Amino acid sequence: MKPDLHLSANGLDFACLERGSGPLALVLHGFPDTPVSFVPLLEALAEAGYHAVAPWMRGYAPTSIAADEDYSVPALVADAAALHEALGGGPDAVIIGHDWGASASYAAAIAHPDRWAKTVVMSVPPPPYFTQNLMTYEQLKRSFYMWLFQLGIAEKVVSSREYAFLESLWRDWSPSYDPTEALVDVRRALATPDHVTAAIGYYRSTFGAYRLGAPRRTETPVPPKPARQPGLYLHGVEDGCIAVDAGLLARITGAFGEGSFCEHVEGAGHFLVNEQPEVVSKRIVEFLRD
Repeated sequence: MKPDLHLSANGLDFACLERGSGPLALVLHGFPDTPVSFVPLLEALAEAGYHAVAPWMRGYAPTSIAADEDYSVPALVADAAALHEALGGGPDAVIIGHDWGASASYAAAIAHPDRWAKTVVMSVPPPPYFTQNLMTYEQLKRSFYMWLFQLGIAEKVVSSREYAFLESLWRDWSPSYDPTEALVDVRRALATPDHVTAAIGYYRSTFGAYRLGAPRRTETPVPPKPARQPGLYLHGVEDGCIAVDAGLLARITGAFGEGSFCEHVEGAGHFLVNEQPEVVSKRIVEFLRD
């Protein structure tokens, strides 16, 4: 699918899908994905009166690669703020994210509460809940790819045999979903070695301090404060990437402001928007309207 819009923000040329008019609804995708997965949500948001925009995230073609190779969450937050400004967003704008887009959306809501009235986060719990989960044996097994991506062979593993590794991740993470169609767009977005390195760079920027031979941390990370805004957290019951049981789901509510909800989505795995587009889109629109 071709972009509807190109714009400059935070030193990058962002390619975007765009639907509707009204208050801004910025929709951020994750790994390994593209905004094409979110077309049903964009259309539902447009019908509900929003200006829905979903960029290809930094490093995903046709958006440009970051010259400074910075794919950290703070860089993603800066992108979101710059896109908000470039798109004429007001204080009634909302930010919606899945996977890496979820981490960016949650951090953006905390960093710029004047820009984002509400936030929707999908499939990746906000810190410190994800960090706590990551310390379990079961989650470490699921997250093996994060540690693989710290190695120099990662690019070769990802791109070999027509990106078979990425297809396997999709099938493991959403076991009831056939990703064949979605992967056409993913392969286009990661069609060159530089784009593959950029996508892996999200993990290297975040977990680089834990790589073999990296200097030891000299300070303890400070858990972020909860977001002030109301938030909606959605997680697929069949998610093979990140396990979130009912107990953890209930605790995640504390990461957001008053009027927040954390819910499981039946019949969906990690890529819940692809798997249950009508259910997920309807729930998000309901939350934003309340």
